[in-house]
Amino acid sequence: MKSHLDLALRYLREGRGLMEKDPIQASEKLYKAAEEAVKGLSIHFNLLDVLSSVERRGRWTVTELEKAVLRISERLGGWFGEAWDRAWALHVWGLHEGRFDAEDVRARVDYVERMVEGARRVVAP
Repeated sequence: MKSHLDLALRYLREGRGLMEKDPIQASEKLYKAAEEAVKGLSIHFNLLDVLSSVERRGRWTVTELEKAVLRISERLGGWFGEAWDRAWALHVWGLHEGRFDAEDVRARVDYVERMVEGARRVVAP
């Protein structure tokens, strides 16, 4: 769990550093920060339905991440799901489609930061 949060903080830092010069790579790093926050919280909250599916598949998929976000949002509030949607936009439109510029990434970075900081506060109060 701590390793996921350490990675989330690292990706967040790296993503912030890349926003202006490489929005595509910034989008990837910021999405990965959100993803690691979801994974860490899934372990912390012991989301057995999600974690057993991950174990069966041998990896995380979008299905498990989405289910985890729903469960986490039930505990932390709707803001978490909304922030995840912003991170998902970075993943799809920023990384895969390469459509986001620095302004688009900047508009979403605070949502990712809230996810990471929220996870950190929950796991290590």
